Amino acid sequence: MATCSRPLSVSASASSVAPSRASLRCLHTVAVVSIWEPRPPLRAATCRSAQMKHCTRRSTVCLACGPSASRLMRSVNRMLSRYSSMMVVLCCNLGRCYKAVTSMRQEGASKNFMSVGLGRVVLGMVLAMSISAATYTAPPCKCSTLVLFFCHIFLRCADTFFISHWVIQASALTEENLLFLEAWRAVDRAYYDKSFNGQSWFRYRENALRTEPMNTRAETYAAIKKMLSTLDDPFTRFLEPEKLKSLRSGTQGALTGVGLSIGYPMALNGSPTGVVVISANPGGPAEKAGILPGDVILAINNRSTEDMDIYDAAELLQGAEGSSVDLSIRSGVDTRHVVLKRQTVTLNPVRSRMCEIPGAKDSSKVGYIKLTTFNQNASESVKEAIKTLRENNVKSFVLDLRNNSGGLFPEGIEIAKIWMDKGVIVYICDSKGVRDIYEADGANTIAASEPLVVLVNKGTASASEILAGALKDNKRAVVYGEPTYGKGKIQSVFALSDGSGMAVTVARYETPAHTDIDKVGVIPDRPLPASFPSDEDGFCSCLRDPTAACNLNAAQLFARS
Repeated sequence: MATCSRPLSVSASASSVAPSRASLRCLHTVAVVSIWEPRPPLRAATCRSAQMKHCTRRSTVCLACGPSASRLMRSVNRMLSRYSSMMVVLCCNLGRCYKAVTSMRQEGASKNFMSVGLGRVVLGMVLAMSISAATYTAPPCKCSTLVLFFCHIFLRCADTFFISHWVIQASALTEENLLFLEAWRAVDRAYYDKSFNGQSWFRYRENALRTEPMNTRAETYAAIKKMLSTLDDPFTRFLEPEKLKSLRSGTQGALTGVGLSIGYPMALNGSPTGVVVISANPGGPAEKAGILPGDVILAINNRSTEDMDIYDAAELLQGAEGSSVDLSIRSGVDTRHVVLKRQTVTLNPVRSRMCEIPGAKDSSKVGYIKLTTFNQNASESVKEAIKTLRENNVKSFVLDLRNNSGGLFPEGIEIAKIWMDKGVIVYICDSKGVRDIYEADGANTIAASEPLVVLVNKGTASASEILAGALKDNKRAVVYGEPTYGKGKIQSVFALSDGSGMAVTVARYETPAHTDIDKVGVIPDRPLPASFPSDEDGFCSCLRDPTAACNLNAAQLFARS
C-alpha cells in the first residue's frame, strides 16, 4: 500500500517552441533594472581629497571621474557604483543564457547543432572576462567601464551567435527526424515518471538523432519503438496506423475478431510466458469455445507468444470476418488447440434484468446490470438501464463488473458519478505525488441511495477497478468476488501526424483510501461461491433457489457485516 501524501500543483506544460532572441535580451534587461533599483549613487562631492579622483573597487566612497566625462560615461560610472553586485547579476545571466541555449539545442534537435567544445570556449571567455573585471583594480574609472562595456557586448554577440547557429541547423531536420521528435515530445510532456526510468531523456534524443538511422518510415518507427522500450513500461507502446485505427474502433462499439481481452500474465497469475486472457466477450467466438479468464494463449497461428507484445497479439487475433485463427490455449495444467472463426463482435456495454426474490421484504426486486466494457456509450447505457429497472419498481441494484477489462477512463468516472453524490472517485498521481483528484459533485447522480452490490473477479481491470475501488472505499457498495487484475496505471493515446500513434502511461492512480492497486487489485469485501454464474439468467436463479450451491442469502446480500 502506497500513499500520495504530497500534493503538488500542476504547472503549465513547457512550450515546444525554442526560446527567442527577444527572450534572451530580456535576461540582460532584467539585470540592468536590478542594478539601477538600489539606493542613489554617490556623487563626486563626497570625495574628501584629490587623491581619490582615481577610484577603485575597494574604494567605494567615490566614483568621481572629473567634469570632463561625457554623459554616457557618467551614466556608466553610476552603474559602477554597484560594480560588485553587477558582477553577481552578470554571472547569473551567464547561467541563464547557458540554460536557454541548452534548451534551444534540445528543442532544435539538430545532429550538428554546435560543438560542445566551442560553446564551452565562448562561455569560458565571458566568465574569464567577468572574473578579471571583478578582481582587477583599475587606476581610472574609464578602464573599468570599458572592461564592463566590452564584456556586455561580447555576451550579446554570443547570444546572437548561438541563436543564428540554431536557426540554420534546425532547418536541416528531415521529415523522419521531425516525426521522431513529435513522438519524443509527446512522451516528454505526458509520461508519468519524469525520471524516465532513470535516464536523461534529453540526452537520449540527442544521441538517437545522431546515431539512429531514420532514412525511411520503417526505420523511424523502429527508432521510436527502441526509444519507448528504454522506459521498461509494457503499457507504453508505439501503434502503427493500422493498430491505432483498430484500437479506436474497439472503443466505438464494434470489432472484428474473436472477442478476447488480453494482457500480460505476470500481473494476473504469475505465468512467466504467453499472453493471458483477461475476459471473453459474451456471445463471442472465444466464449462459445469455452475460453475463460486466466487461460494463457501460448501460440497464435503456430507463432509463439513467449516474447510477443500484447498489441502484436491483438493484431494477430483480429482479421477479416469469416477468417480463422488457430490458438494454443493452456487452462490450468491442460493444453489444447482451438480454431476460432472471426466475426464482428458488437460491444454492447450493458445488459440488464430484473430479478424477483420471494420472501425478501426490502429487496424483493433486484436490478441486475452487467457492464462488459467502458466504451463511449457505457455511461448513457447504464443510465438507461437504471431508468428501465426503476419503472419495474426495483429497489436495489447489482452491478456486475466481472470480466470487464476496462476501456475509456472518462466513462469510468462518469459511471461512478451515477452512483455517488459526493466523495473522491480516484487520485491521479505521478512520481512526485497527487497530481489531480476526481470527485463526485452530485450533478450527474441518479442512483445514490439504493442498496448496491458490485461483483468483481480477476478479469476486472483498469477502469473497472477504478469504479469498484471508488464504490468500495466510499462505502457506497458491498463488493463480492475475488481480487481484481491489478492494473493501476492510466494510458492516453497520442496520434502522430502520419496516422500512427502511441499509448503512453500518463499517470498511476490510487483509490479514495490511497490504495495503490497496481499488481495487487481491489480486494473484495466478501467472496462469491465458486459455482456462481456469470450471466443474468443464472444470477437470478441463484438468488431464487435457497438450496442451490451458488445461492446468496438475499436478506444479507446488501448488508456490510
